[in-house]
Amino acid sequence: MCRILSVSRSGFYSWLKRAQSKRDKDNDKLLCHIAQIHDESHCTYGSPRITDALRQRGIICNHKRVARLMRIKGIRSKIKRKFKVTTHSAHRRPVAPNLIKHGFSASAPNRLWTSDITYIRTKQGWLYLAVFLDVWSRRIVGWAMSRSQTDQLITQAFRQALGSRRPKAGLIVHSDRGSQYCSRSFKELLTSNRYLQSMTSTGNSYQNAITESFFATLKTELVFHEIYQSRNQARRSIFKYIEMFYNRKRIHSALGGISPEQFEKSETLA
Repeated sequence: MCRILSVSRSGFYSWLKRAQSKRDKDNDKLLCHIAQIHDESHCTYGSPRITDALRQRGIICNHKRVARLMRIKGIRSKIKRKFKVTTHSAHRRPVAPNLIKHGFSASAPNRLWTSDITYIRTKQGWLYLAVFLDVWSRRIVGWAMSRSQTDQLITQAFRQALGSRRPKAGLIVHSDRGSQYCSRSFKELLTSNRYLQSMTSTGNSYQNAITESFFATLKTELVFHEIYQSRNQARRSIFKYIEMFYNRKRIHSALGGISPEQFEKSETLA
């Protein structure tokens, strides 16, 4: 080996006996933190988010260094898969106007919520998930799961959001034109609380992009990597992801590299 690499034998044996450099020791310690953060993120963080998470823990390091160490050790984020959304909008129920157009932003909590429904595959059949998201902090404020896409799925998720947030009158609730959002029970729930309903315009290619982005994240980081034997198993898994990881810990680029809960606390203190 020494002959092939043009290295003297004495130099090779001297290298073997040499103590580990301070840089190498620091890299080993940093790798331990990187591996821990990567594991806590369900193997979803790439080098930018891991660098942000390190800085939150008081470990200041260069993004390129983190990327190099991850590459050497084969630590990488999960590969994204294609995401598809289906909406049952072929119905005769009355629809609401688009109150926000392309203005998916909010200056304070409980000013604008978005909502959507997606489906989760299990060996028992489909499990449907409905969520309500506060655009201000990107927090999932209400959610519900059911084996079918009923009107009750939406009202159940919305009532959970009301219980946890207690928004004042004037809240805008935006969704697509799915039949569940056009139901009498949901419209009456909005009207009785003096909330405003908004729906995407016909032919809008950016339908409810913020909530769809959350579903893409959920499926990329969790669902596509699981084989759910039952609906109850999927329910437990999704509950843990939303309440224990996404809302509390997951770093969000739109929030400056912190989680929705951290964002809300920081803005409240400010």
